[in-house]
Amino acid sequence: MLSGRRLDLLDPSPMDIEIEDIAHGLARVARWNGQTIGEHGFSVAQHSIVVEEIVSYIQPAIDPKWRLAALLHDASEYVIGDMISPFKAALGVSYKEFEERLEHAIHARFGLPAKTPQAIKKLIKQADRACAYFEATQLAGFDHEESLGFFGPLPQGLTLKLVPQPASEAQDHYVRRFHVLSEAAGFERTQAAFDTE
Repeated sequence: MLSGRRLDLLDPSPMDIEIEDIAHGLARVARWNGQTIGEHGFSVAQHSIVVEEIVSYIQPAIDPKWRLAALLHDASEYVIGDMISPFKAALGVSYKEFEERLEHAIHARFGLPAKTPQAIKKLIKQADRACAYFEATQLAGFDHEESLGFFGPLPQGLTLKLVPQPASEAQDHYVRRFHVLSEAAGFERTQAAFDTE
């Protein structure tokens, strides 16, 4: 990693995970394999920020730690890239297990439970699908009906305007949002203690 960390992909340690590495990687991984309109790809970093915003739109009083979990929901893609769901399924259980090990290490690094509660996972998935709808219709050439067929109904009243950012802007925005949510969740102190171990 650019931080100098050496991450063992088969046995990832929370000690080798840095938010700056995650933000750097996610800001350079394009959603839709880059098949979107505009000068810049819509990065996984931007997608993650929007998903976190949708989660808080759906449940305004949600605990900040779950908003942080929403921001980090695709964090493992900083090293494994963004694969479409059918391809993940085709790769089988071993891929899912690999992704889960990395996710557990990321959660441990930033003070979250290794396993996200099912209700929170469902909420994040709902927000993820809503974001994908807007990406599909605004950036990837899908029409409204086709997108509803793939991603299901939107949360009532939700409207978004997506503008893909350069990688450096998406990276900075992701890191800033991470620190705001970490502090709100009371995890900044935990991370400081973690860094001195």
